[in-house]
Amino acid sequence: MTITNMTSRYLTLLSSTIYCSLLFLLAAPSYAQPGFKNPVVRGFNPDPSICRVGDDFYLVTSSFEYFPGLPIYHSKDLVNWEQLGHCLTRSSQLNLHGVPSSGGLFAPSIRYHDGLFYVICTNVSDKGNFYCTAKKPAGPWSDPVWVDIKSIDPDIFWDEDGKSYFVTQGDEGIRVTAIDLSTGKLTSAEKVVWAGTGGRFPEAPHIYKKDGYYYLLLGEGGTEYAHSVSIGRSRSIWGPYESCPLNPILSHSNRLGQGNPIQGVGHADFIQAADGSWWTVFLGFRVTQPYSYYHILGRETFLAPVSWPKDGWPQINGNGKIQLDMAVKPLPAVPVATPTQRDEFTATQLGLQWQYLRNPDSAKYSLTERRGSLCLYSSPISLNETESPSFIGRRQTEHDFQASVKFEFNAASDGEEAGLTLYQNNSHHYDFFLKRSGKLFMLQLRAKVGSLHYIVAEKEIAGNKIELRISGTPLNYSFAFIDPKSGDYSNLASLDTRYLSTEVAGGFTGVMIGLYTSSNGQPTNAKAFFDWFDYQSSY
Repeated sequence: MTITNMTSRYLTLLSSTIYCSLLFLLAAPSYAQPGFKNPVVRGFNPDPSICRVGDDFYLVTSSFEYFPGLPIYHSKDLVNWEQLGHCLTRSSQLNLHGVPSSGGLFAPSIRYHDGLFYVICTNVSDKGNFYCTAKKPAGPWSDPVWVDIKSIDPDIFWDEDGKSYFVTQGDEGIRVTAIDLSTGKLTSAEKVVWAGTGGRFPEAPHIYKKDGYYYLLLGEGGTEYAHSVSIGRSRSIWGPYESCPLNPILSHSNRLGQGNPIQGVGHADFIQAADGSWWTVFLGFRVTQPYSYYHILGRETFLAPVSWPKDGWPQINGNGKIQLDMAVKPLPAVPVATPTQRDEFTATQLGLQWQYLRNPDSAKYSLTERRGSLCLYSSPISLNETESPSFIGRRQTEHDFQASVKFEFNAASDGEEAGLTLYQNNSHHYDFFLKRSGKLFMLQLRAKVGSLHYIVAEKEIAGNKIELRISGTPLNYSFAFIDPKSGDYSNLASLDTRYLSTEVAGGFTGVMIGLYTSSNGQPTNAKAFFDWFDYQSSY
């Protein structure tokens, strides 16, 4: 056979092989890569804790100075979550009067035992540690039972012999004490059982009993970029605790995590599903761009699988790193109702997405004065104060979003205002509002950034009715209004997102998009009627 014939046959065989391979690939069914998207509870939802009852999972997160306190979520699959309500809905349960930004409610836990749900928490601005109980997670929840321990981040652990223990974070490390849950009285002295691996602020303790060991999970490094999760174990709840050789079992504060869009991961809680698999929920935050040091959404709730062999140490997602797109097979999906994007204010009460700043004055809010509108009555209290202004807010859940509102402002005096705010705390917020000025109304954009307080842009408006829109990207907020001449949106100005970031503003919360009105210290009869509010995000 000549070289020419051999080459011809080889090329023919190669072409046939490629052709058959292509046919096989085209004919073969395609399988989607199993996985889910993080975070699973988006926007300012830090310090998650979780429990399971049958096939149902329940989760609680911190709420700080916002009222009602401690949102409760439900899921069947750990990925799709729906809010059921709040633990603390009555002023008799929750005193937030005069509480500074990022004061109030810190780091709750949720547990279920003998037919009762427990939420355990600390009000750092009131009497400290407490727990509430309920037969159903949607409530109603009891008034707090106060516990005389000066610490934070409490949890309750029930041992197999029926004894119960209070677990908290103290200055020296993690403390354990026996407790009578019928009274809240301590029945033993507190004992420091473990100080962690040496990272600062050992906190967020949870105890689990498995294979004859007491496992103590905690956060270390502070709830910032060096945050992490560590675990130890002991044959006795009182210790001594042996440190896991893999510690920290979750952290992005190293080279492998430095470019991850998720930072500050920590403050975890473990849960075992009905199929025997183990999972963890924990907090983290999404930075505005890779390798940046700004985050505006607050700390959110993330999910990852845990491998936990018998008598062995748990590992989170294999190497202690997690992603926005998790290539991990989740539990069978059980979708939940999609949250309403547009609120027409036709219900008899506000939706669960809305929050007040501190204990609200109920006389300042009405859904009945004008049907199909939310009426906010102006208050002398401004957004700069640590009392409760006439304000409702919802979380900014994505960097890319649009928030729009249409309202009418009935103002009688100069200086009264109503509109939209992007609120990080009382010293850092952007306000987009109508303001009475003589016989006219001015549309103004104001920036409050610490001690800086200035009007960014303004425009005279004919009449007291207007439609406003705020558009967000990771780096910028744009503020626009409907131009009555063209009927289209006209941009007034833009502002940098970084000045509402936690790195600039401080604290533990995230940006809230709020509706508000204020007379800025004056007696007033002004009121604003909000016809609708619309929130569209990229998720």
